[in-house]
Formats: sequence, C-alpha cells, structure tokens
Amino acid sequence: MFGTESSLSMFLNTLTPKFYVALTGTSSLISGLILIFEWWYFRKYGTSFIEQVSVSHLRPLLGGVDNSSPTNSNTSNGDADSNRQSVSECKVWRNPLNLFRGAEYNRYTWVTGREPLTYYDMNLSAQDHQTFFTCDSDHLRPADAIMQKAWRERNPQARISAAHEALELEDCATAYILLAEEEATTIVEAEKLFKQAVKAGEGCYRRSQQLQHHGAQYEAQHRRDTNVLVYIKRRLAMCSRKLGRTREAVKMMRDLMKEFPLLSMFNIHENLLESLLELQNYADVQAVLAKYDDISLPKSATICYTAALLKARAVSDKFSPEAASRRGLSTAEMNAVEAIHRAVEFNPHVPKYLLEMKSLILPPEHILKRGDSEAIAYAFFHLQHWKRVEGALNLLHCTWEGTFRMIPYPLEKGHLFYPYPICTETADRELLPTVFHEVSVYPKKELPFFILFTAGLCSFTAMLALLTHQFPELMGVFAKAFLSTLFAPLNFIMEKVESILPSSLWHQLTRI
Repeated sequence: MFGTESSLSMFLNTLTPKFYVALTGTSSLISGLILIFEWWYFRKYGTSFIEQVSVSHLRPLLGGVDNSSPTNSNTSNGDADSNRQSVSECKVWRNPLNLFRGAEYNRYTWVTGREPLTYYDMNLSAQDHQTFFTCDSDHLRPADAIMQKAWRERNPQARISAAHEALELEDCATAYILLAEEEATTIVEAEKLFKQAVKAGEGCYRRSQQLQHHGAQYEAQHRRDTNVLVYIKRRLAMCSRKLGRTREAVKMMRDLMKEFPLLSMFNIHENLLESLLELQNYADVQAVLAKYDDISLPKSATICYTAALLKARAVSDKFSPEAASRRGLSTAEMNAVEAIHRAVEFNPHVPKYLLEMKSLILPPEHILKRGDSEAIAYAFFHLQHWKRVEGALNLLHCTWEGTFRMIPYPLEKGHLFYPYPICTETADRELLPTVFHEVSVYPKKELPFFILFTAGLCSFTAMLALLTHQFPELMGVFAKAFLSTLFAPLNFIMEKVESILPSSLWHQLTRI
C-alpha cells in the first residue's frame, strides 16, 4: 500500500511545470478544434456531428432499437401520410408579387453590387417559363421556335437577342414578355412592351380558341396561349399598381379573375388584396377573404395576416396592454388576438419583419409557404398597410409571442394547421441570398450538448494552461492536492480491505 503511494508521489514530483503547460495546451487545442468543427457542422446541417454518429453507429452497437425491424413496420407505414403532407407543404410556389428583373432586380444589382436572386430561384423561373410559354407545336411557328430556345438560354443577353430576333419575324407575345421582364429598365418601358404583348397575345388566343377541339396538339397550344394572355394582363395590372394607378389595377385584376376563374395557379387574388389595402377599401378586402380564406383552399401568409390585420383594425387604436391585463380582453380583442395567433402559427417568421426586428431584402421570385421566403415577400409589400392602421403593430408586438405557448413542443402536431414542416430551412437557404441575409429558422435550434461541452472543456483547459504558465509552483501544489483528494476514497477502501483480509493473503494479492 505504502509502495503504491510512494511511487505515485515520486511520479508527480518528477513532472515539471512545462509538462502541465504542454498537457493543458494540447488539450485546449484539441477541444478548440472539436468545437470549431462541431459549430461548423451544426450551422451547415442543423445537427451535432458527434450526436449523429452516436445515434447512427454507436447506439445499434450498444443494443439500440433498429428502425428497420419488423416491430416498427406499422409505425413507419403510419408515418407515410405525414411524410407526404410534409412534402406537399414544402412545395415551392411562384411569388404572386414578384418584381421585374430589368426594372427592379437589376437596378438593385447596379446600385449595390449584390445579386438579389439565387441561381436556384432563377432556374425555377426558367422552368416556369418553359412550362407556361411553350408547347410541342412551337416548331410550326418560327418565332415560337426561337422563343422556345430562348427560355432555355442561361445567358440574359442571349435571351434578349433571341427575343429581338423573334420579333423581326412576327409579333410574338412571349418575345415582348421577355423584353418587358429583362430588358426594360423602368416600369414605364415594361408597361409599353406588355401593351404590345396584349395585342399579339389576344390574336393568338382567339385563333387557338377556335381550333382547340380539333386535336390534342391544338388543345395544348390553346392552353399555352391562355397562360400567356393571363400572365401579360396580370403583369400589366401590376405595372399600373406600381405607377400609382391603383384603381385601374384593381379593375384589371377583377376583370381577369372573372374572365379566367379557373386559373388559380397565378394567385391573382393576392395581387388584388394588396391593391385594395392600398386603397384602404377594407370592405372589399373582407369580401375577397370570405371567398379565399376557406378551409378547402390552400392558405398563405397574405390570407392569414390580412385577416389578422382586419380584426386588429377594429380594436388596435384603443388597445392598451395595461388596461387589458386589468379588465381582461373584450370579445373583439380576443378575436383579434386569436387571428394574430392563427397567422403566426401559419408563418412564424413574419412578425420580426413587420416589427422591424429584422431587416428586409428584395423578395425572391419563388417562395416557400410558411417559410422565411414567404415572410419576406409578404412584409416587403404589406408592411406599409400595417403601419397605416393605428395601433396594429403595437397589438402584434404585444401578442404574437403568445402563439408559441399554444403550439405543442416538440412540434409533433399543430394547433390550427398541420405541424410546421421541417424542410423549410433547407429550401429557404436555396431561395434566399444567404451571403447578406441570415435565414430565419423556426423552431430555433438549441445548441447540442456536445457543442456546449467542448466549449466548456476548451475554455477550462485554456485557463489551466494560462495559470500553469503564470504560476507553475502553485499549480503543481494544486495538482498534487487535487490528485490526492481524488484518490482519497480509493486509499480509504484499500485500508479497510487491508485491515479485513489476512496479511498473508494481502501480500499474495499485492504480488499478483
């Protein structure tokens, strides 16, 4: 027993302060490297690398449950419906209020030197253009054949040159669309081009309408001409709205919705809602909401937050949180708060932009419903409408965070909507320019235990290395005292065992 203690003391006495400095410095360096790698992996993939390895590889070795076992087959089959729902909710939609590339996005690039659109977003737009503006019979008309190639061209100047080439052959509606979207540097120029596109588009539409029942080829051509005409008229209405002729824009949108009631894919009602809010025509806004805020129709931030704004407008001018806490909420105030909670549950990213807690950027051409991209697109156009209603932002500020107390955590099920999809962050990072915009994440990911542990270990060992370097003798005494204290229970147990066992048996054990 005494031999063991003497050998331990001799070993500790031979250790110099340089050894302690080297030991703690090396430990601090290793901990720091682990911390940096864990933080980078968490920021990129949203999970801890050590935790993922532990769950994926170590847990099965230690007797963890295998998800592929037959006992869990019913559970996995039962989750199929929720997975399909998650996929459908992560569908990327065309932004109904998307800006003009030449007159707005490109001007931003000229002024700031930043690219507001990501390659993924522009690639989706190219796919949309090929879907809406081309068909299999384009080879029958030379101008359409040129435009079919133009929509697939990645170089903007090549697309513009192709559009001019098509116009030299004939009046081509899609060529005017491309020039209005990408070459026009002002909204006025874009409007002129769209007016020319209307004339060409209406002529093609009337001709294909007469031939649509003559075969599948003519039917596809008529469908394409319909999409082209609707797109042109909607963008013309948006030009009128941007140029201050809001009443004219409202009339054009209403006429378009009456003429083509089945084409809901363009979401023209969202353009109409924004224009009506600009006119402060709240009765008509309520009428549009009554038609589109239906349980059977897909929701959007525009629908949910506009409904909340109308409810808040009735009580926000007199709302006071102090008075409400004393007397309780009235029926109208309760309805407004519930509408805000409903909107926040649908898209929890919007309030920070409306309350200007987070800076806005130009909205992308595509949005992900319930995601950060949709929140930016909504707040970019509707922030002014919330500011115009007295007290609306104050009511939102006082009540929006209460939504999260009503939603189950973890988010296995929603309160008023389906559970919040887990794929929004990944899709938003593809749609938004993360170079100068920090993507909003919900629910906010907590730092994994391993990152906190390595951070603490790194800090602790770095402090030990610094103290050992500054006070080597004192730290040596401290290390000896710490190890003596650490081994004290073991020494106590050894003494008790020595007193109980016969000395001859103990002698044989120590020799072994």
